[in-house]
Amino acid sequence: MKVLLVEDIEKLGWLGDIVEVKSGYARNYLLPHGLAMVPSEGNIRSIAKEKEKHAQERLEDRKRMERAAEAVAGAEAVISSKANESGHLFGSVTESDIAENLRKQGFEVANSVVKLKHHIKEVGTSEVTLRFAEELTVIVSVVVVAEQAEESEAVEEE
Repeated sequence: MKVLLVEDIEKLGWLGDIVEVKSGYARNYLLPHGLAMVPSEGNIRSIAKEKEKHAQERLEDRKRMERAAEAVAGAEAVISSKANESGHLFGSVTESDIAENLRKQGFEVANSVVKLKHHIKEVGTSEVTLRFAEELTVIVSVVVVAEQAEESEAVEEE
């Protein structure tokens, strides 16, 4: 069944696109939730202006994401966490911890951009992918240090 999208839907299409979907998906989800409508000449004309506006907004968002990705490329996030003597963390380092650390350094990074296969549970250095868009990814280095080690180094310096 062909439908005219009224909103951007990830992995399906942008506002104003006419896409082919299974009829059950259209009848049970897209049409009742107002995400799509039946394509007709009148509907296509009514969405044309909004489609241009959304296309311009997407272009501006893409440029902003490219600037943010270029700025954060090669950055290093140093996160301290409580750990035992063998280097196992008592908790774990999550996507939000990494994003927060990068934001404190002045980078524009949302929590949803950080992609971890699993939370970091060991002291050490890890490579983490930041996915700003489908084909716009950057690798950053995350160094997890034990809080106990930091405290003992501070005592030794005095």
